[in-house]
Amino acid sequence: MIDLIISTLALLALPVAIICVIDDWFVRPGRQLVLKEGQPSPDPLVMRVLYGALPFLVIAWFFQLMSAQRADFSLLLILITVASGIVWAIDHWLLAPRRLAAARAAKREPESLQLPGTVDYARSFFPVMAVLLVLRSFFYEPYRIPSDSMMPTLLDGDFILVNKYAYGVRLPVVHRKIVEMGKPARGDVAVFRFPADPAVNYVKRVVGLPGDLVEVRNDQLIINGKPVPLVQQSRYDDGCYQNMRLAEEDLDGRKHAVLHCLSSDMLAVPPLPSCNRNIMQGYICNESTAGINPDSGDRFMQVPQGQYLMVGDNRDNSSDGRVWGFVDESLLVGRASAIWFNWDLQRSGGPNWSRIFTRIE
Repeated sequence: MIDLIISTLALLALPVAIICVIDDWFVRPGRQLVLKEGQPSPDPLVMRVLYGALPFLVIAWFFQLMSAQRADFSLLLILITVASGIVWAIDHWLLAPRRLAAARAAKREPESLQLPGTVDYARSFFPVMAVLLVLRSFFYEPYRIPSDSMMPTLLDGDFILVNKYAYGVRLPVVHRKIVEMGKPARGDVAVFRFPADPAVNYVKRVVGLPGDLVEVRNDQLIINGKPVPLVQQSRYDDGCYQNMRLAEEDLDGRKHAVLHCLSSDMLAVPPLPSCNRNIMQGYICNESTAGINPDSGDRFMQVPQGQYLMVGDNRDNSSDGRVWGFVDESLLVGRASAIWFNWDLQRSGGPNWSRIFTRIE
């Protein structure tokens, strides 16, 4: 229900903004010129409602963009920065002199004409958007986790910070590397553009470096012939996932939690009554066939030069390199460094405050 309300408000943002801009630039000044001192606002009721609603509609639009996987925020920031600069320039060179001339012709003080709200917003947005564009493009980028593939390390609803310069400085939109800074290390949680659809960002763990021979056997990694330590900790049950194995994996000294099931067929069932999220499926670990049939995630792969193997920490519910192959170096976005907020609208209870400002291992 909340998603539907936000989507509806976001759809209204553009037409309402256009109406407000036209009124604000070309109609409202005329109403203000005939306004006598002490009179209330001459704006008709419908325009007062639209002006009051516009900030909330814009917030809904931004919120929907934050939830969209395909949104190119770098391009969006560039467009907003350029647009706000153009609006500011148009007002300075064209509209402001006309307002001044109209005020003088009506024998009114120029200050009696309010600065159009859209111009005021543009004048305020331009420096802020320009700084935000630089910070987001070259330093840190926010990203929302949209799935369970990195459980238990990352949850659906986590908002993370991505270090954009960890793997080299790249130009926004075109993604061309201009400064070499570093390479992915085994165990990094990396954000990258999905090879099959570069408009979508994915987040997984780097497990295979260029030239590595990687085998996945019963959810355990074997890299260049050496098994990666996978120490079983306990059973995991959050109501949506039942009877899963919670283990600690040690990738070159970097320890992190892994969720898995020793079975060729982890059961995907209708949402479980105990699940507090609005998800399509629940999952039950049924290990009755463990040791009889090969695990469905078992693979044997040679990582090509210039590419990386990315695998999710939720080993039995992750679409990753075991399914669609390797990630070329040119598709890397950055290294996930910390969780700065958490709010899964599908999960009851609102934000999970215990996850905020936690480091990603």
